[in-house]
Amino acid sequence: MKTKKPQPEALTTKVGGELDDRFQLAKPSRKLLNKVFPDHWSFLLGEIALFSFIMLLLTGTFLALFFEPSMAHVVYDGSYVPLQGIEMSQAYATALDLSFDVRGGLFIRQMHHWAALLFMASIVVHMMRIFFTGAFRKPRETNWMIGVLLFWLGFIEGFAGYSLPDDGLSGTGLRIAEGMMESVPFLGPWVSAALFGGPFPGELIITRFYIAHVFILPLIMLGLITVHLALIFAQKHTQWPGPNRTEHNVVGYRMFPNYVMKQIGFSLMVFGVIALFGGLFQINPIWLFGPYEASVVSSGSQPDFYVMFMDGLIRIFPAWELRFSIGEFVFILPAVFWPGVAAMGIFILLPLLYPAIERRLTKDRGHHNLLQRPRDMPIRTGLGVMAVSFWVIGTVTGGNDVFAEKFDISLNAMTWIGRIGIVLIPVLLYYVTYRICLGLQQHDREILSHGVETGVMMRDPNGRFYEVHQPLAEPDEHGHTDLEYNGWTVPKKMNRLGALKPARKGFFRPIDDAEEPSQDGSTAVESDDDRDEIESGSSDR
Repeated sequence: MKTKKPQPEALTTKVGGELDDRFQLAKPSRKLLNKVFPDHWSFLLGEIALFSFIMLLLTGTFLALFFEPSMAHVVYDGSYVPLQGIEMSQAYATALDLSFDVRGGLFIRQMHHWAALLFMASIVVHMMRIFFTGAFRKPRETNWMIGVLLFWLGFIEGFAGYSLPDDGLSGTGLRIAEGMMESVPFLGPWVSAALFGGPFPGELIITRFYIAHVFILPLIMLGLITVHLALIFAQKHTQWPGPNRTEHNVVGYRMFPNYVMKQIGFSLMVFGVIALFGGLFQINPIWLFGPYEASVVSSGSQPDFYVMFMDGLIRIFPAWELRFSIGEFVFILPAVFWPGVAAMGIFILLPLLYPAIERRLTKDRGHHNLLQRPRDMPIRTGLGVMAVSFWVIGTVTGGNDVFAEKFDISLNAMTWIGRIGIVLIPVLLYYVTYRICLGLQQHDREILSHGVETGVMMRDPNGRFYEVHQPLAEPDEHGHTDLEYNGWTVPKKMNRLGALKPARKGFFRPIDDAEEPSQDGSTAVESDDDRDEIESGSSDR
């Protein structure tokens, strides 16, 4: 008897049917796989943060197998000769072993550090994209707040991980954090003593940071990321304005197979870049700093970039000390309180509340899925540039001692440059950004009214020279069109209209080939057919 050969499609259908009979998977899976995502490069910034976080979990698990978070004193006898026989903590000794004696340990440790930097950098850039395009507006205020919280959790998580090796550099950072905590009136000393288990640095801080770094904070961040992604699926994805795009639809690719395939390829690229950096570029060479000693602090002690702006604010803030008394008790607010505690509180609360503040000021309570171009919201764009410049100046001044040494500049001069710059430059950039936005809007409106500049110069019978414009719609008797400015991208070049050949671009040859000169030294002349098509604005070229 001849047996029927099983067909793969029938087998897949049967397996799917059996699973759906038991778990009711068909309906939610169909909805998930058919979800549409818009296609734009800026939407990949959040994915970089997600894939970096996955890499952090994988590499962190490997490091946790070998690291001992103990402040017990040991004498180092590992492979790194300059530190042999030196007394240090068990945490620092195992961190050195990870770098020199565990196979692949230094590679994984550097991958972990590069992934952390990429994670924080991608969050910052991703949130800048969200802010400047207005993607935080209703109904996405909650997701914006989750993003802000993820940044600050990443900030604390990174600081905790940075402190674990107990080397000279991380101990200096811990000392600064302890000073900031003690500057808080009333509660500061108690909080510091509770965290460190007594006087600084104590014997417990590394163990507590380890638990927070590998368990508590990643768990909270994982939960927030899950909620963040769930809200993206529950709400429509934002998209740029354009033809056929409205507040009620999404133009793009379905989840499967286009979006999934792209994400798989992009995740592999992110993993590859992190691995490349971990293998080629040295980061945080803890063996050069030596074990931490509370009495040893040197210049050139800079934290990672996302912490440097806070360090910079502390460096340039004047030594203003506020004293006040309550009854017979005298209290002192040291200078470090203002940039280290008060300013940090503002930096946390202001971004969290910004959607509500803007909604209250603009009276905009609508439901938005279309993004806004930064030029269309000049005040918001100016505020964003103002905040970014403030952050950049704080970050640069966090390394003012290095700049002073390398460029032979007085450290006092660097400090005053930072103080004056952080007051004046953000305000100046706000005004310049505001004017640029208005100018860009005006330029778009001129093109909608007069057309695209063609580069063709003409001369009328009166001897006046003028440039020929290609109108975007049927012009009236005065040569003007009646196109409304609605925030869409306006074509600025003839190529965008299809009147000219698209520029030849490539990895090795990014520009068009130069035309060979003719025998008499002039450039080659286009054919009459080409010239006719350009002038008529034909769209098939």
